[in-house]
Parts: sequence; structure tokens; C-alpha cells
Amino acid sequence: MSVYEKRSRSRVCGFLRAEHGKIINEKGEEILLVGMGLGNWFLQEGYMFRFGGRYNRPRTIEQLVRDLCGTKYAEAFWERFRDNYITEDDVRAMAEAGFNSVRLPINWRVVMEDEPGILFKEDGFARIDRFLDLCEKYGLYVCLDLHGAPGGQTGSNIDDSIDDIPRLLMDKSSDSREKTLALWCEFARRYRDRSIIGMYDLLNEPARTEQPGTPKLPDLREPLKQFYRDCIKEIRKIDKRHMFSIESHYWASQANFFTEVFDENMCAHFHRYWCQPNITQYREFLDVREKLGIALYLGETGENTNEWFSAMYPLGLSLDIGVNVWPWKKMETDSSPCSVKAPKGWDRIIAYTNGGDRPSYEEAQAIFDEYLENIRFANCKWLPRVIASITRSPGCAFRAVDYAASEGISLVKEDGSSAEKWEESSVRFSSGSRAAYLLACDETGGVLTIPGVPEDAVLALSVNGASVPAERKDGNLTAVITMQGDITLTLACTSGTAVIDRILWEARV
Repeated sequence: MSVYEKRSRSRVCGFLRAEHGKIINEKGEEILLVGMGLGNWFLQEGYMFRFGGRYNRPRTIEQLVRDLCGTKYAEAFWERFRDNYITEDDVRAMAEAGFNSVRLPINWRVVMEDEPGILFKEDGFARIDRFLDLCEKYGLYVCLDLHGAPGGQTGSNIDDSIDDIPRLLMDKSSDSREKTLALWCEFARRYRDRSIIGMYDLLNEPARTEQPGTPKLPDLREPLKQFYRDCIKEIRKIDKRHMFSIESHYWASQANFFTEVFDENMCAHFHRYWCQPNITQYREFLDVREKLGIALYLGETGENTNEWFSAMYPLGLSLDIGVNVWPWKKMETDSSPCSVKAPKGWDRIIAYTNGGDRPSYEEAQAIFDEYLENIRFANCKWLPRVIASITRSPGCAFRAVDYAASEGISLVKEDGSSAEKWEESSVRFSSGSRAAYLLACDETGGVLTIPGVPEDAVLALSVNGASVPAERKDGNLTAVITMQGDITLTLACTSGTAVIDRILWEARV
């Protein structure tokens, strides 16, 4: 079965379950979850606004808006922010882009009162309900992600913790654990019959590593495991069907955390950022799958170049690992599909967060008003190359070093010396050498362009074993591909020598 088929939105059907290391839908079909993370909507991060200083998490960002604009304005601002940041237009665009899933990060304070006792916020749940309705309409599974748990599970800005201590896992006597268990039981009670929720992601990136300027943490692996055991036990009293997404310690990066199967219907969820995009980034988790028989999910990754995407993610999909890219939208970016335009005067806000002069109430309100309009999908800059790069579909470029198989090639730098790092590697083809590349293509087809092929070098192209005619012009080799689905492109050098840096894979006009 092809990757192209397994990631089709036609496979969004019923409750998901884990089976023999794969994720299966209600029809018994394997599905590869490919989607986007909705960072910043229900849990804000300062870098997505380009803020500096201490304004890096919801608590301090809320304070910033209140201090600059006043309490009454701030209350209305956050309602409008949540109304505009993700709308039906965003969900429709994700579906039309070919995604079959989305990860919804939630800050507990959106759905629970930060007060004594267990008090839920119906308006927060109503927003989640409306979003789930949209995902049902457009066929996108939802990974329900508790990104910021009561007390904090990470001890960093990403969990909205008060003092950079993961109190959920450390405090022996506090309300944090009680609140978190109660919240997951409430999610289970409300959503146990909603199959559009693909999985419950119990905690995002628990138990951080040591960071400069933050308290040193003890080894929290055992408290984390015990929390998972207890939380799953309580949820299973209410909900027998939903899959669990289980993340390990240290930014969900450590495979050695998985020494047990917490539930028969679970996946091991891991994250990867800023690493060499090759098989070594998957190998330890592949070993976990082999040993424990549990499914794998690269549930958060991104914040890199498009070429890094086109190296890392098609490789993961070829290994039967679903991919969720972070985030869908942020300000002035080239690594997310939606780039929010900075409002006029936004530099005044950024300067203030870095210790500069404070704008007037009137000026700040006008700036934030414009921001609220700019975050609408229709007003964002659309970057389709980001999406194409995730599955290596027409509309992207990929490096020649990102092959699936090779024979007789060598990796070199621009000056011809041997290369070791991915970002400096080109591929030298000589007579008798070849390399195969995995691509995807829809019914419209695509155009392959291989720049920098010398006149004395002959490269033969084939797709899925069938020879493809290529045209040489101005040092470029170009071929039109019309086949749909998974494609294996093979470049074979029959004479001469060619050093290839990257390959362009563009949509047909």
C-alpha cells in the first residue's frame, strides 16, 4: 500500500486504533496522519508575535495587552483573537491542501477556572466543539493536545507555568494533579462519542531538560509514568475507544522512556527540531516500535527550511510514521503555510517588550486592532511551498543528498572535498552511479528540473522503473511527470560526471 493512499483524507473514518505498530481507522485501513499544529490559538507563545523579554507565555502576553491597552480592551481583544485566529477558512484550507489531521494545543485555563475547586468554562468548551464540527465537515482528525496542564508539566513558557517548575509532576500536595485528572475525565465525558478526535495527547513535552536561568529539575520519568497510568485508568472508566498519544520526557525526544505499553490503544508520540534530517532521527523510535509493537507519531516538528521539511518528513512517512508540522500560522514567517503581516507600528510593541518606550493607550489599541484583522486567513500571506515540501509534492525543491537508495555516488562540498553534514552535501554522479528519490504527485503532474548538469554528463531519468524523456537546456535537465501517487525517481549516470546540489519539483502550469 502506498504512502499516497495511506495519507488520503478518504481514510478519515471512525475511531482510530493502534494495531501491530500501525494506526488503523474504523474500516481497518492504515492511515498516516499528516497535518498541522494550531500553535498560538489556545496557548500563545511570544515568539509567534515576535515579542521579546519576559513576554513569552499566555500569562505574560495577557498582561502585556492589559498594560498597553487597558482591562476592558484586553477582555474584548482575547475574544476577537480566538474568533479570528482559526476560522472555517483555515480548516477548509488545510483540507484542500491535502492534510488529514490537525493537532489542537489547549491551555487548561481556556476550559477551567484558575481558582480553587473544579470549575469548567463552558465558553472554552463551546469553542472546541465548534472546531470539532468544522473538522468533521472537512474530514480532519483532531489530536486533542493538553499543551498547558494545571501547574505546568514542562516547566517552561510552552506550558504557561508560573515559575518554570513542572508542578504537576513535582508537587506532592497541590491541586494540579487533581485538576488535570478532572480535566481529562471531562474531555472523555464530553467527547467519548466523537470519532473525529483521533487521539488524546495527555501531556505536551513533559519534564524539560535543564535550561539557563531556570530551576534545575530532578529525574521525573517515574512520576510522569505514574501520571500516565493514573490518567489512563480514570479515562478508561468513561471512554473505552479513543487512542492515547503518549509523549516522553525532555521535549518528547527520548525513546528510552518507553519501557512499557501504557494502554493497548496508544502511540508513542515524539518531537524533532533542528537536527540532521536523516534516519538516525527515527532509529531509536523504530526500535521501540519493534520491541513493544506500538505505533509511532512525529506529533510536533517544524520551524526550519522547506528543504529540511522535504528531507525529514517524506522519510518519516516512508517509515509508516505520521507527521504533524508546527505551526500553521505565525507572524512574518517563511516556515509556516500562513504568515501574519505585522501591523503598522508593531515595532513599537516589540520595542516595549525589550525595554523600550511605552506607546500610548490609543496607539497600542490601534496597533492591536490591525493585528486582529491581519490574523484572519484571508489576510495572511499564503506559502504553498511549505505544504508541498512536507510530502515532497510539486511546488518544492529537495536536496540531491535526500535519496532513498544509491549506488556508486559520493557526497561532496561545493569545492569538491568530502562532505559529512546534510546542509553542505551535494551528490557526485559518475558513470555507472545512480540514486533513487521518493516523491508524490497528484493528478495534475509535475515538472522535474535538475540544475547544473554539464554538457559531457549524461543522466538518464526513470519513474517507477519506466524511462522518462528529458530535455537539456542552459545546463538544466527537465522532464514532465504525469503519473499520480507515490513516485520513485531514479537518476542514473551513463557517462561523464555531474555534481547535483538540489532538484526542483514544480507544479505544471
